[in-house]
Amino acid sequence: MTDVTVGILRERAPGERRVAATPETVRKLAARGARVVVESGAGRGAGFVDEAYADAGASVASLDDVLAADLLLVVQPPADELLARAKHGATLVGLLAPQASESRAAILRERGLHAFPLERLPRTTRAQSMDVLSSQAGMAGYKAVLIAATLAPRFFPMLTTAAGTIRPAKVLVIGAGVAGLQAIATARRLGAQVEGFDVRPETREQIESLGGRFLDLGVSAAGEGGYARALTDDERAEQQKRLGTHLGSVDVVVCTAAVPGRPAPRIVTSVMVAGMRPGSVIVDLAAESGGNCEATVPGETVDVGGVTVAGPLGLASLGAVHASEMYARNVLNFVALFLDAGRLSFDWSDELLARTVWPERADEAVAA
Repeated sequence: MTDVTVGILRERAPGERRVAATPETVRKLAARGARVVVESGAGRGAGFVDEAYADAGASVASLDDVLAADLLLVVQPPADELLARAKHGATLVGLLAPQASESRAAILRERGLHAFPLERLPRTTRAQSMDVLSSQAGMAGYKAVLIAATLAPRFFPMLTTAAGTIRPAKVLVIGAGVAGLQAIATARRLGAQVEGFDVRPETREQIESLGGRFLDLGVSAAGEGGYARALTDDERAEQQKRLGTHLGSVDVVVCTAAVPGRPAPRIVTSVMVAGMRPGSVIVDLAAESGGNCEATVPGETVDVGGVTVAGPLGLASLGAVHASEMYARNVLNFVALFLDAGRLSFDWSDELLARTVWPERADEAVAA
């Protein structure tokens, strides 16, 4: 198939400001022989105007024109009514969560779409340049600490003033994945005294390299694929006992522990929140998947006995410019696996394609 058309949809989810392609990546898609059509206004929320896309070689088009494309690039899954209008047999790339909606999965099958949910991408060295979860988690971790600093009724850094010395805020970051490590680094830049906790012992060195102190609660639960394994009942009880005691001395908690496709682990109980000092703050970055804190209300900031608990949603979108730039480069690197010289060619022996595509397909080379 030649003269492939790549379509860039405008995101329609509430609060979503990111875009799946920037003028920079549009140029690179065009260099691979693709004709690129961008829905009018697609990049406005991230500061990329229609004229910039046109200058990069794209056609600024209507929704119908974009939905007729051979390859659709998105950030979040399009609404069912839009998917149902997509070109039959087209390819769809983005954070699609296909199994989260039975109707969405059915439409993907009915339309014969090659769907590549990038949250399914194997976490291998070769896939690092395509890892949208990591790039977006970095922005989320950064923004979570800024929210915490705004909500906290105290300075983060130590200050020497005419009224005396003000001690630095004590910040605990739970979870030392990409978001957690960025949160630790950001809190340190703001001058806070920072601790990091993770049940994976290998994260100690990473936390300490950023200037944080590793909080050892006596639980080690390294798992496969870079994620923690499930805790036993005894391990969970020991962790909660020690963590509950420690939280009484903490000013700010940033929760970041999450596993893609699964509910976030409940780590901070309501009893622990009740034991924290009035004026303390919890920012639960895991709110989108249920939250690490029992008191978290997704999308809201609530007062729980004098403790402020925030459950912000769409944190990466708050940094839409850089989040879009990183996301678009990740997507471009993934698309380069099957787009070249104006052709779409899927080699199902490539594990990155075979393990990301949904529904799963036979392990054989297929050219479209």
